[in-house]
Amino acid sequence: MGHDHSHGITATRRHRKRLVAVLGVTLCVVVIQIVGAVLSGSLSLLADAGHMLSDAAGVTIALLAAWIAGRPASDQRTYGYQRAEVLAALANALILIVISVVIFTEAIRRFGAPPEVQTGIMLFAASLGAVANLVSLLILRSAQEESLNIRGAYLEVLGDLLGSVAVIIAAVVIMLTGFQAADTIASVLIVLMILPRAWSLLHDVVDVLLEASPKGVEVQMIREHILSVAGVTDVHDIHIWTITSGVPVFSAHVVVEDGVLNARGADQLLDKLITCLGSHFDTTHCTFQLEPASHSEHEEHQHA
Repeated sequence: MGHDHSHGITATRRHRKRLVAVLGVTLCVVVIQIVGAVLSGSLSLLADAGHMLSDAAGVTIALLAAWIAGRPASDQRTYGYQRAEVLAALANALILIVISVVIFTEAIRRFGAPPEVQTGIMLFAASLGAVANLVSLLILRSAQEESLNIRGAYLEVLGDLLGSVAVIIAAVVIMLTGFQAADTIASVLIVLMILPRAWSLLHDVVDVLLEASPKGVEVQMIREHILSVAGVTDVHDIHIWTITSGVPVFSAHVVVEDGVLNARGADQLLDKLITCLGSHFDTTHCTFQLEPASHSEHEEHQHA
């Protein structure tokens, strides 16, 4: 038995205007940094541009996924396309990893004979990138807790800001000391900043795809709240997972006193259970199978 609830609007869709703004800023800076990297010969600037290009790709994927996720459910896809946003976050994480490997390989090649870098162009492009990244961070800051895709974009922009700072420091070091290898070292540092964030995002995506319990949700606490509802004697086969960011789903078998399962009693009990889940755990899409206590011995428990 269950109550019908709308699946709602995904978090990425709610904040798509922020993503569009960040995409515009990022693409402008990517062009400037690529031109600057070619003219200056700076690998770290090219690394920063490559990372920002991956950010732009990730935001574009997130926007497309948000549009796809808004398509209605069907008999073949009963949750619609909402999980497309999670697949977009997966693609974003993989893009970051590939770019990191490419940059690191080129950095190793350059360590033996670092080329001369034009620091004026390098410093200008990196400074412009730092300002643009700071603006993007401010745009995304308040929305990044609600969606994997927006969180991914936020973390990437944060990494870009740190990367731009690394490029600026490298440019200043070369200007003051002539130590050309500073550019290559900065590119490696950028890679080391990218990889942990890519891994973190990948870990969160895998958790969603494996239907792990959402972060911060304690199944035992949910069980205790359900058992506290009048008329409930036991609960089992509890499952809670995430379809996409901001869309948790819950199901459980609830054993109740035999006398409760009349039409009015069952309806009142369901209202209490759904109110409990919604108020304490921010979960509105709930499915409960109500079972009379006399039938519970016939149930084969598949989960605690």
